Amino acid sequence: MTSANSKNNKLKKYFGYSLPVLLMVLFLYLAFKDVDFNQVFSIFQQLSIGWFILFILSFLTSHFFRALRWKVILKSTKPAASILNLFGATMIGYGVNSVIPRLGELYRGLFAGKWENISRPVVLGTIVVERILDVLVLGISVLVSVLIYQGDLYSELLWLRSTVIVGFVGIFFIILILVLVVQLKEKFYSFIITLTGKFSKTIAEKLAYIFEMLIDGFSTVKGLKNYLSIISYSILIMLNYGLSAQLGFYVLGLENSFDVSYGMAWIVMTISAFGIIIPTPGGIGTFHFIAISVLVGLFFFTEEAASAYAILTHTVSTLLFIVSMFFFMGYINYRREKIGLQKENFYSVIKGGKVD
Repeated sequence: MTSANSKNNKLKKYFGYSLPVLLMVLFLYLAFKDVDFNQVFSIFQQLSIGWFILFILSFLTSHFFRALRWKVILKSTKPAASILNLFGATMIGYGVNSVIPRLGELYRGLFAGKWENISRPVVLGTIVVERILDVLVLGISVLVSVLIYQGDLYSELLWLRSTVIVGFVGIFFIILILVLVVQLKEKFYSFIITLTGKFSKTIAEKLAYIFEMLIDGFSTVKGLKNYLSIISYSILIMLNYGLSAQLGFYVLGLENSFDVSYGMAWIVMTISAFGIIIPTPGGIGTFHFIAISVLVGLFFFTEEAASAYAILTHTVSTLLFIVSMFFFMGYINYRREKIGLQKENFYSVIKGGKVD
């Protein structure tokens, strides 16, 4: 029985590791199977250094706004949290996500918790709060895309309506559960844990930790001023994402051949975001497939121009995440060492002297 369980666990792990890679390969094939890469390379030769620098600055600004929003969420727990540490942890998280899907969210919280001496349940709980907020904001942004598109976006993208509906229903139930968890802590918490414990003590213990984390995370957000700040930063993040998407076209000079506008870039940005949600390493393949499909199907780009745009924006974003990850880890550790504090790495934040 033990041997069978061991084999099943190994199969699950193998499947869990291999599925994202298989999805990546499949979507890369679907994205580029009809593309003439000689034309793609000729488009890359039109790259503008000036627009490229602006693209990078806009990209980094978006994530700096994320760090500022995180600081507001953490305000009641750590009012003096360093924006450098939060920005650094944010970029580390995205850097890890570029290689291993979703693991970056954990490391983002672990580094911030270590650097700011915040308990793990609290800091990880705030990341859950942010992710729920991100999904809600993305859903609203997609609805904006539906309104500004000159046509019926739901008819053009048959999967979009059902995805949005499922997303909002899911968010509704998640928020409902969170309200019950936060407002009826003892009663709801005890009922769920007791019920689950009848089937599996292990699952009950994990649920107990998750509920504690959620309660701690949501309890950090207090006051109308903070709520308004969080909403404002969320809007700024999305507006800046749209700007980055538009600048990507200018980097390659595509505005000279196609109708490029902020509204068009907004639609491309919001729909392509679904490619990042699918768990492939760094959204490779899935982002390219959706971005190319939108540009070709909705805005009449050539396959080659759409491919050049998708490759450029995704590759530069990924490289910026990875370079920023190592830069911030090295720089913050250097500053910590100068004042006698311990340096942190991917191993130490998990194993060494955890903050509870």
